[in-house]
Amino acid sequence: MRARLSGPREAEPVARAGAGASSAVLRPGGTHRTSSLQLLRAEGEAACFRAPTMTSKKLVNSVVGCAEDALAGLVASNPGLQLLQGHRVALRSDLDSLKGRVALLSGGGSGHEPAHAGFIGKGMLTGIIAGAVFTSPAVGSILAAIRAVAQAGTVGTLLIVKNYTGDRLNFGLAREQARAEGIPVEMVVIGDDSAFTVLKKAGRRGLCGTVLIHKVAGALAEAGMGLEEIIELVNAVAKAMGTLGVSLSSCSVPGSRPTFELAAGEVELGLGIHGEAGVRRVKMATADEIVMLMLDHMTNASNVSRVPVKPGSSVVLMVNNLGGLSFLELGIVADAAIRCLEGRGVHIARALVGTFMSALEMRGVSLTLLLADESLLRLIDAETTATAWPHMPKVSVTGWTRSRPAPIAPPEAPDTAAAGGVASQRAARVLEQVCTTLLGLEESLNALDRAAGDGDCGTTHSRAARAIQGWLEEGPPPASPARLLSSLSVLLLEKMGGSSGALYGLFLTAAAQPLKAKTDLAAWSAAMDAGLDAMQKYGKAAPGDRTMLDSLWAVGQELQAWKYPGADLLPVLTKAVESAAAAAEATRTMEAGAGRASYISSAQLDQPDPGAVAAAAIFRAILEALEGQGV
Repeated sequence: MRARLSGPREAEPVARAGAGASSAVLRPGGTHRTSSLQLLRAEGEAACFRAPTMTSKKLVNSVVGCAEDALAGLVASNPGLQLLQGHRVALRSDLDSLKGRVALLSGGGSGHEPAHAGFIGKGMLTGIIAGAVFTSPAVGSILAAIRAVAQAGTVGTLLIVKNYTGDRLNFGLAREQARAEGIPVEMVVIGDDSAFTVLKKAGRRGLCGTVLIHKVAGALAEAGMGLEEIIELVNAVAKAMGTLGVSLSSCSVPGSRPTFELAAGEVELGLGIHGEAGVRRVKMATADEIVMLMLDHMTNASNVSRVPVKPGSSVVLMVNNLGGLSFLELGIVADAAIRCLEGRGVHIARALVGTFMSALEMRGVSLTLLLADESLLRLIDAETTATAWPHMPKVSVTGWTRSRPAPIAPPEAPDTAAAGGVASQRAARVLEQVCTTLLGLEESLNALDRAAGDGDCGTTHSRAARAIQGWLEEGPPPASPARLLSSLSVLLLEKMGGSSGALYGLFLTAAAQPLKAKTDLAAWSAAMDAGLDAMQKYGKAAPGDRTMLDSLWAVGQELQAWKYPGADLLPVLTKAVESAAAAAEATRTMEAGAGRASYISSAQLDQPDPGAVAAAAIFRAILEALEGQGV
């Protein structure tokens, strides 16, 4: 019976499962009647079994077979890979092409995807051996993988192992057995953890920096370098590298509860990749502050596991998602790391950002720094077919121009009407009335929106009102109606936000066009038509869909009267405002056909649409302002 030993900071539940994993498959007479695949499945069952009341949800077929299923899925979607029958082993499908070259094998527990199988390919790994989740792979499977690559005609095999006790023992035992069979096999143990300031007897844990070792060793092997030469260079690279992780949450092995708990205002610094706790907990802070803390810890002169980075150093930076961090957060961390390092005079030669070695769904990130000269960069840049290796530009990050000037808008035709004249003053008073109205409706519009949206309709319209007020404070508005509407369009598109900002921007941009030639009442009616057409074209709403368009459409229908001789401004506008109010109220009983409300049952919508209410209120404010000026 093989006992499983846990490595430094290796997940405690995995270590406790060791005895059960073996005894579950033993029969009288010893282990010779038990297949390797049975051992692997039993190993997974023991490592993953927990009380059902404490488990977290996982999208798996079974707890027992999750590691096999995950590896099978990767192989099924990648014709460049093959499974080794009877083992949890994935190999390059073109093994025969490696005749006369060194083979590279790596692996460890599952749950670190895309490591390790995602890095199989030309220019990286020859194959991997996967254990159950957070559990070292079986010796028999490691030995089977070594035999498979040896029989393909390779001239030697290098085992790349992360520094965990279980991995060292199992890969080491397989190496000894293979050497006893006459197969040339060597092993390098990678420890890149920069968390511990005092050297532990077990050494530094193997973390995401191991992926960079896969890349360097793979490029050397692809170039035809011998086994001993690869080992010498890989060991030198490993000494110039460090990794530190931080997490906002723990993770949970399928069938298990979370491995540790974090308070809402805490983050874990220096944790490993098996859900084990880190070296200390710190208060939650901004991304910039967390990244600065990480880099300070990794490069501190008093830290025995530091990376000796100093001003003028050239590094490869790896920003690794530990599994559950959003892409948005990952980008923010990458930006913070690059700014912080460059601010310290460090030259970033390459930056790899993505998920390379995860810890299931852990919401965290690790940073890896590798000191790199030009010869090492050539190995990092060498071609590979490994699917998880990023396709990044082979140029330096530092020194690259990251922005370009914004395009200059074409010059506008001069406004023939006098700025600050009667027309300009009238427009300013109308806009002020609209802004006052919208600000007064903020809370009621938000209340209406909470029933069908995200409750921010009033806030969005108030944001637009404040932007217009600020714009008016800068100077009188354009007297030209076309320029006025165009200017308002630009302002709302930039400041209002949300779909309302886009729709009003579309409406005003289109409405401005007919007013460039004429500004009589017929032209204003045509402007309304043009705005409505644009809203329908891009917003995909129609009258009766329970949107702001219902009120605006009612206005547009009434303004058709302006196209006929003898029509007056205020009587027609008064009727349009009344129709808009009635249309807004009618949305109370409509079934939503567009917008967020269309995803909600009509039985839950018993209030008028907030966008329609706001649009009707805008036209009422326009009417009131014009009446107040005696137009």
